[in-house]
Amino acid sequence: MRLRTPRWAAVTAVLAVLAGAGTWTAVASDDPPPVHRADRMLDLDGTRLDTSYFTGDGDGRRPAVLLGHGFGGSKDDVRAQAEQLARDGYAVLTWSARGFGASGGEIGLNDPDHEVKDARKLIDWLAARPEVLLDKPGDPRVGVTGASYGGAISLLAAGHDPRVDAIAPQITYWNLADALFPDGVFKKLWAGIFFSTGDRPDAVAGPDTGAGTDPGTAPGTGSGRSAGKPTAPGKPAACGRFTAELCELYQRVAVSGKPDAAARALLEARSPSAVGARVKVPALLVQGQSDSLFTLAQSDAMARTLTANGAPVAVDWISGGHDGGDRETERVERRVSTWFDRWLKRDTSVDTGPAFRVSRTGGVDSTDGQATLRAATADRYPGLTSGTTAVPLAGRPQSFANPAGAAPPAVSAVPGLGGGVAGLSSLGVGLSLDFPGQHARFDAKPQTEPLRVTGTPTVRVKVTSTAADGSAVLFAKVYDVGPDGRQQVLPAQLVTPVRVDGAKAGKSVTLTLPAIDHEVEAGHRLRLVVAATDLGYASPVVPAGYTVAVESPLTVPTAPGLDTQAAVLPWWVWGLPLIGLAVAAVLLLTARRRVAAPAPDPALAAVPLQITGLSKKYKGGDRYSVRDVSFRVEQGQVLGLLGPNGAGKTTTLRMLMGLITPDEGEIRVFGQAIRPGAPVLSRVGSFVEGAGFLPHLNGRENLDLYWKATGRPAEDAHVEEALRIANLGGALDRAVRTYSQGMRQRLALAQAMLGLPDLLILDEPTNGLDPPQIREMREVMIRYAADGRTVIVSSHLLAEVEQSCTHLVVMDRGQLVQAGPVAEITGSGDTLLVTVAEHRAEGAGVSTVPVLSDALVEKIAALPGVGAATRADGGLLVRLDGADATALIGELVRLDVPLTGVGPHRRLEDAFLTLIGGGAA
Repeated sequence: MRLRTPRWAAVTAVLAVLAGAGTWTAVASDDPPPVHRADRMLDLDGTRLDTSYFTGDGDGRRPAVLLGHGFGGSKDDVRAQAEQLARDGYAVLTWSARGFGASGGEIGLNDPDHEVKDARKLIDWLAARPEVLLDKPGDPRVGVTGASYGGAISLLAAGHDPRVDAIAPQITYWNLADALFPDGVFKKLWAGIFFSTGDRPDAVAGPDTGAGTDPGTAPGTGSGRSAGKPTAPGKPAACGRFTAELCELYQRVAVSGKPDAAARALLEARSPSAVGARVKVPALLVQGQSDSLFTLAQSDAMARTLTANGAPVAVDWISGGHDGGDRETERVERRVSTWFDRWLKRDTSVDTGPAFRVSRTGGVDSTDGQATLRAATADRYPGLTSGTTAVPLAGRPQSFANPAGAAPPAVSAVPGLGGGVAGLSSLGVGLSLDFPGQHARFDAKPQTEPLRVTGTPTVRVKVTSTAADGSAVLFAKVYDVGPDGRQQVLPAQLVTPVRVDGAKAGKSVTLTLPAIDHEVEAGHRLRLVVAATDLGYASPVVPAGYTVAVESPLTVPTAPGLDTQAAVLPWWVWGLPLIGLAVAAVLLLTARRRVAAPAPDPALAAVPLQITGLSKKYKGGDRYSVRDVSFRVEQGQVLGLLGPNGAGKTTTLRMLMGLITPDEGEIRVFGQAIRPGAPVLSRVGSFVEGAGFLPHLNGRENLDLYWKATGRPAEDAHVEEALRIANLGGALDRAVRTYSQGMRQRLALAQAMLGLPDLLILDEPTNGLDPPQIREMREVMIRYAADGRTVIVSSHLLAEVEQSCTHLVVMDRGQLVQAGPVAEITGSGDTLLVTVAEHRAEGAGVSTVPVLSDALVEKIAALPGVGAATRADGGLLVRLDGADATALIGELVRLDVPLTGVGPHRRLEDAFLTLIGGGAA
């Protein structure tokens, strides 16, 4: 879990290695002594693991360290730390875990029978090395460390192998089920990132890519170099490099949105908590404050268990974490080395640091804009509930809604994005969003003096649910609210999910808020918010109403025994960015303001779309992007929306789909006024800028997953009808990653057609398609409208619009230029199409000659009142310049031209350019 993004470094050597053999390399260094590295492929019960073994100069035996990597990475990600530990006098073994890097096997999420067993065999290997210090035969003096996925293996190794002498796990989990299914709520965003990272078959890494930790990636992330490995026989292709049981677990929970008992049991069995009672070795526990994946509560559970076991424990809360921010890499690695000096080298003279340390933001460095850190320390770990104080909350019981489809969701932490912001929350910088009508809030009085929150606040509330089963899924968070009552900051961007069952008649529950370290300044207040949704978690898709009432004060831990380093920070260093953020927050909240919808219009109940006086201004000015646009679309029409760049087409479509709100006018779909979340939008399907599909699933699985996420009955999907119209054929059973661009477009169109919506909106559906694929897309649209449904298509391919659309709306500079049937718009003009017989018999019919010879065309062009005559597909285009159609026909008959027809002709392109005054489409 420490996700890595691809970053290829220069290859310093090409290694040819066999199982059990290796190549020694001297690693150059400006800091002698040099480090030697041996790269080996070790065969462990048929699974080959890619390893590197690091030693420094010097004689005699030394303690050993196993150094694990993060999820999605490989041994190369920890190479720099391994080299430094070797210089510090350790024999260091790194390896790429099963399913990662150049190692074989499948990802089992630290399965005791596989990944943990591998670690025990690596300790066996170290015991046989002549450089490694032994406590007794077969028992090397060994410590284990690593971050995230590698941090968990250090705890698991200590629980499964009594030969481990000390550990230093970093930003990791104690109970993986609690981390991914907190209080029975599925942490869908992080789980999806894990699965897609472990499933990725690209980017094959050799055993010596030479890459270390990349300082350019977000802390807690890594290189992602993983070997593409074939899927095991009998296992679905969508599983990638995960074991089949993990793949099935993820897909089952992702579809249902709710973890089951079997899923929880499997993850718990692979968690350090399963062997926690056996971990009795000195442990340095490093955990991140900016971490919505593995929160401070995970390290608290570790610390309490290991301390109860009698093990020496030190806890270090760093500023960053999986969400980003400052991982304090250099300081942490020095402390890990010192920790091993004390407990592996048995050097009692070294200072291992305080029993508890937390990094606090001391300001912003004006030279680089980064937060400066200062330490707060204590000689004992205070836990998460030390020194509590009661903060009364005001507010009557409040009712709010869980919207259909749980959308739009509230926003708190965003993986990989929130850490930089979270690290500045103590300075009043943050970003979060709660939608009106979807949350309750309860405020405390302003603080008369600063209040430092260190740990997990708690509060008792009463929850009532209108859901059929009486359940509720809620998301609780505590804001720091400024003196104006509007500016609010979410400390560390964290939220606590809670599942409440049996709340039909009301149920009292205690909410344990996220563990944080945050100072509330004098004049600021605390605000409890309980929301129905959150971007990072799965919420019920069926709409429901909730009522929340506060039953107790907010209990706030203060950890009074901490000693904080002093810091001097000029106000202007952080004041100006804070003012800018306040302005941005006001603009964001203003843009989200909702208005009540007008009553339905029964007279328009059968009309797919009517737009009246629609206008939208550009932000911050008086200029209009759309101005006073009105048109109507009837059932069975295929309407083309045309206009040059900047005409207002996309803005109009976004207002039509309820994504933005018009400044003036209204949009009615089947008589219902459009607004964000309007129920009538369920009758609208849309295809805008393509769709996001899971590449490891096939086409049908993607469609099924999408429909299940809407919460609507399966029988309403009409999947087969949509597939018949889209004409996807056998491609449905192939992984989407194998699709051509045309197939992806057709799959996206099929997704938009699920449920057979009465109104289908397509924005540039032919982008990136070749001519045959464009023709197929045209036929799909025509087939869809053939049964009386309505299609609106925006496209810049005028010839395609002319062939597929029955009606047109032409816009220019935000205004409607013309609307009507295609034939009406293209049928006016001064150009006639003259159609003639292809050949004419000559003499007794033994030969034929072309009718429109060059000489004849020249004669027609020279006729009085004719401006030009040119050949075209199907006949002759004649542009009139004074003559009328009757006079032209008379002249053609006089010239003995065998006419088959004469009629008006103007291509859509000609009409379009005329309407917009010659502008480019």
